[in-house]
Amino acid sequence: MKPTERGAAGERQACDVLRDAGYLIVTRNWRTRFGEIDVIARDGDTLAFVEVKVRSREDYGGPEGALARWKQKRIVAAAKQFIADTETELPARFDLVAIGPSGVRIIKDAFREDS
Repeated sequence: MKPTERGAAGERQACDVLRDAGYLIVTRNWRTRFGEIDVIARDGDTLAFVEVKVRSREDYGGPEGALARWKQKRIVAAAKQFIADTETELPARFDLVAIGPSGVRIIKDAFREDS
């Protein structure tokens, strides 16, 4: 499976897991000049900007270890653009769906804007 196919399959799986956990998917693959947000979803009264990381091996920290600081900054910038464009007033959070050999995990509040 090509990396792009694996990523798309991972995003579909992540959306299923998020829905099962009670999230309402707002949009997928939202793009700005700053980058892309894999999934934007509501978790109750919170808007979750969700990064999906798929890894076939747990080496080097697994999927959680693949969320580099530069990527976090791009997600934050894109999230700010989404909030401005939609004029949402919901509190925001940055989550991660980690998909690897040991299973699928939703990590709420995986990073913060100021971290």
